[in-house]
Amino acid sequence: MRSKLLTAGLVLALTAALGGVAAADTRPGGRPKLTDPHPCPGQPGFTCSTLTVPFDHTGRHPGTLALPVATSDNVTAPKGVLLFLTGGPGQGGVGTITRIATQRLPEVANDYRFVMLDQRGTGAGALNCPGLQAQMGSSDIATPTRDAVTECARILGDTASLYSTDQSVADFDQLRQALGAPKMVVDGVSYGSFTAARYAIAHPGNVSKVVLDSVLPHHSTPSATLYLTGLTAEARVLRLACSVAPACGFDPADDLAWVVRHRSPADGVKIFDAIVAYEFSDPTYRSPDAGDVIGALHAARGGAPEWLDQLVEGYTTEDVDPASYSTGLHAATLCADQRFPWGTSATPMSLRQPLLSLTARALPASATWPYTTEVATRQGFIQGCLPWPVERVGSNPASRLPNVPVLLLNGDRDLSTPLEWAREEAAQAPRGKLVIVPGESHSIQNRERGHAGRDAVISFLR
Repeated sequence: MRSKLLTAGLVLALTAALGGVAAADTRPGGRPKLTDPHPCPGQPGFTCSTLTVPFDHTGRHPGTLALPVATSDNVTAPKGVLLFLTGGPGQGGVGTITRIATQRLPEVANDYRFVMLDQRGTGAGALNCPGLQAQMGSSDIATPTRDAVTECARILGDTASLYSTDQSVADFDQLRQALGAPKMVVDGVSYGSFTAARYAIAHPGNVSKVVLDSVLPHHSTPSATLYLTGLTAEARVLRLACSVAPACGFDPADDLAWVVRHRSPADGVKIFDAIVAYEFSDPTYRSPDAGDVIGALHAARGGAPEWLDQLVEGYTTEDVDPASYSTGLHAATLCADQRFPWGTSATPMSLRQPLLSLTARALPASATWPYTTEVATRQGFIQGCLPWPVERVGSNPASRLPNVPVLLLNGDRDLSTPLEWAREEAAQAPRGKLVIVPGESHSIQNRERGHAGRDAVISFLR
């Protein structure tokens, strides 16, 4: 991770149907507040409420959004508020606060008041683009059809750019004000690391510490949207996995390169997508219980592709409800936020493919190996935004992170947000500390099998 123009009435009616627009601004005197507090269903110890924010913080578009918020009940927590941001973009937050605070980080929850929200367009107010949702599920990489992309843009109309990270960052600060917190710890995972860093840059005086877990650099580049770092990182990660005793005795990166070059570019994208999805089941990449993707690649090179074909089918086919992961929000945010080989979503449509083709021709083979240039240009980041309508785009700050303590966490087996990205972002943090968690893949605080990464978080926040 589209007729642009709708009447104002239709826009408001559509967004209300998606669970987002409130009838009126409920902030007396313009001061944000949380309304309708009640126990979170099925999550004891947490209170759910609503934060009403402007639909457009620039004032160009009317209306408000009602964002669900969950807060832990320890209102007087000794170390203040910790805002935990989920990723995607497209994941909600309210429904996962018990897992994060109580089950995964209870030591931190003793000291901090945990806060999570359904960011605009997610969770209870999820944007729903049926075609994209069916084709992409929760994947960044799967290639959508042009028809699915244009259908989504048509559904969102001229509101699409209002789901940029700039708008979400403004929401976060209204939440801080509603909580009465002079400063917050901001903790983001995956794309949440992007929004956490952007919040810290936009409001440096309002953050005390920052945790960036499974890091996406806050400054977008065409290299990132071509997924060049992710493509090339697979050689390092698979070789690292193969070096663990008993060693494989062959080079899995060479196997992958051979397989990709003996199949179509479309199959190459599916293999890339499947291996990235596989990491969530098996950070070793070799477990028979999960399918042993390294063994499957080696068998395919040896003339037995059935094993790999089954894995690719199994790890790229999913049915995801928009409330769990909104692919429409994913597309709207990425197309507003990111920088592409053609520039931004403000670039005229007629120039985009020629500029993409120029970039592709200039890429050396080493920029994508063990994959190919065709895989880089056909994956979802590119094909999801190439036909996206011309629109106003979000900012892309090149400034460094503020001079506050920043902890960066990354598994050395992570393929969704490779370790190379964490190193890049660490260089932009004057008081940053990078903790590499050996043997782990994506989302340390949520998925780490051991406790080394979470121990680093506990120590940092104490």
